[in-house]
Formats: sequence, C-alpha cells, structure tokens
Amino acid sequence: MTAAIPTRIVPSVTPVDRTPRRVAREFHELLDSGAKLRPAGEAKDDPIGLLSSGYTPKYEISLFDSRFFLTNVRQNPALRFFVAYVVQRHPRTGRTEIHPRIFYKDLSLIWRAASHVIATDGDFWIGKGDVKVLARGGYEVTECVESTTDLPFEMQTALETLNRKTRHALNDEEALYLLLRSAPASRTAPYRDFTEPRRKAASDPRNLINGGRSIARFTRKNDPTSLQIVAGFEPDFAKGIVEVSELRSAMYGGKLQRFRILSRNRKVQYLFLAGPNHVWIIPPQATTTELSSFGVRTVDVVADEDLFVPGFEYHYFDENADASEHFSQIPEGFAGELCEHDNDRADASAWLDPIPVIREFRRKVLGANRKRGLSVKAFQG
Repeated sequence: MTAAIPTRIVPSVTPVDRTPRRVAREFHELLDSGAKLRPAGEAKDDPIGLLSSGYTPKYEISLFDSRFFLTNVRQNPALRFFVAYVVQRHPRTGRTEIHPRIFYKDLSLIWRAASHVIATDGDFWIGKGDVKVLARGGYEVTECVESTTDLPFEMQTALETLNRKTRHALNDEEALYLLLRSAPASRTAPYRDFTEPRRKAASDPRNLINGGRSIARFTRKNDPTSLQIVAGFEPDFAKGIVEVSELRSAMYGGKLQRFRILSRNRKVQYLFLAGPNHVWIIPPQATTTELSSFGVRTVDVVADEDLFVPGFEYHYFDENADASEHFSQIPEGFAGELCEHDNDRADASAWLDPIPVIREFRRKVLGANRKRGLSVKAFQG
C-alpha cells in the first residue's frame, strides 16, 4: 500500500532570488537535460515554439516538490494571468515533466489555475475545475467546484508580489488557446489530467479531511447565523495565525489584509480577507504537500459554499428581463448595492457580517489589531 499524502505547515514561499536572465537560463537547462514540455492546447504541436513567442519565464517559485517558472503577468479583456510552467517528476517514471498552465487572479482575489477553455464566437469561458452533480427542482444540475482550482495559500503572496512588479501588463489574447485544452461548449467538466490525481488521492481514506464529510454547514436555509463548524476544524484565532499579508484592490476600496489561519486541530487552513468594509473567507485548504501538474492540491476540504461568498459576488437582476434570466450567487434576499466597479456584482455584506465565525474574526483578530497591532505568531509545532 502506498503511503498517505504527507502534511506540512510552512510559511509562505517567496520568489527565488535570481535575475530573469538566470531564471531563463535554468529553464533552458532543464529542457536541455531532457525535461519534456507538455502543453495541453494548440502549442502541443510545437512546444518549444512557446519560448520564441515571448513566453520565456522570468521568475521562479518553489513549493514542496514542485517548481514554478513564471512569465511577466499578462492581461486579456477578462483576465490578469501568468503563463506558469509547473515542473515536477512523473510519479511513476521519475522523469522531469513541464506543464505550461494559466495562473489567473479571480475577482475574489485568489490566484487560480485554469483547468481548460471553451471558445465560442470570439469569446471564451475558463474551466473552473472539478464538478459536482446536484438534484434541483427534479433535474440534475452540474456545478463547478471552483475552489478545486485555487492555488496553494502558501504561494498566493509570492504571486501577488510578482503581479505588482508589472505596472502595465502585456495584452495577450492567445495564451489561453495555446496552453489550455479546448473543450466543446457543452462541457464544463475538466479532463483527466485535472481529475485523475484528485480521484487517486481521494481513493485512500487516510487522505480525506473529516472522512470526506463537510466541516461546516448552515443548519437553516438562508440564515447566516446558523453556521456550525465541526469541532476541531474551527479557525484558531488565538494561536493559529500563521501570517498576515497585504494587497490592494480598487473594487474593495484600497488596502486589504489577508490572514492565513490554522484550524484548532491543524488539519486545515483558512484564508480570511479583510478590507475597509468587507470580510470574507476563501475556501479552506488541507495542509497536504501533493500538488497536481496544475499546481493545485489533490485533497479537498468539503464545506458549505455559502460560507465563502466574497465581499462582492455575481448578482444579475434586470427588472425588464424575464425572471429565468436572473442569476445570483448571493443567498436570496441578501444582495446589497451593486458594485461601482462591476455592475454584475453586488455587495454581500448583509449575508457575510452575521456569520458567527466572521463576527468572531472581527472581534478577536481585527479588534485586537486595531487596539495594539497584530504580531503574527510563528507556528510552534
């Protein structure tokens, strides 16, 4: 029997201290030594052509057993992203493989890895990772589990640091098609290269968080005060704060703080974001060290998705449109004013602020920070 996936709690990594020229040289040396470059999109017919097309990496991040070589940040009309080369050893052959991926910044302010792409009439849709099938109104509905594309919390700060290095991102509307596998318009589910490592990890019960059961749920529909978290999986606001970092967002009013906080039992980690007017939680992650070729963890933490509504969330309502066209990811009755930076999003504070764990975070962490300044506690075992 193979061993369970190891776990480790580590500080956030930082970009490797090398010049862009040195990083590019080391990347070329990997290729010269026999590492295979394996793009999933149109570039698969000429992988090395990526480097002569301006996609030579300039930065490197290393986490666990994976290396990430990244270009300067790029931009298309919908996304801000890196071309990221994920370097790993094949689990069976031990040979070094390099998978070019798209790491993009979601509007919830988390960096993610795109699983695939759908191109339709000059537009595109980015694959949001694994899916689940739900019964709703007598029908089966397939929904994306977007958190399965969240990159590890331990590298979020490094990606944000590199993002800020580029003041004017290069416009690039080709990279998605070059690097991502193209899917038909009817397919939201990712392909085996994304799902198989997850299935393999989940097949061993020792890898499952809380036995694969939810660690948090609302006991009453549309009642944010009814949250219950399984004992041990609550955020440890007293001794579990691993680190605090800062980022900026015009949508959220300027400077925000990001708090990485361990659960009491140290089996999962949370990421709380706090801005001038909002607090929200990014879906928690395990502390497992296995990453797939997309750079994401292979082990999930299951919890009620309504706990992770961002400060501004999708909310489309047009009084002149048919009701069937209305769509909201904010629990019914809790959508506030529309976002001034994005009219397809509304303020979700009315839902978020009464949630007990967010109230506790405001009181114990933000309250303490205001009173005496927060000193980040180093993890001690």
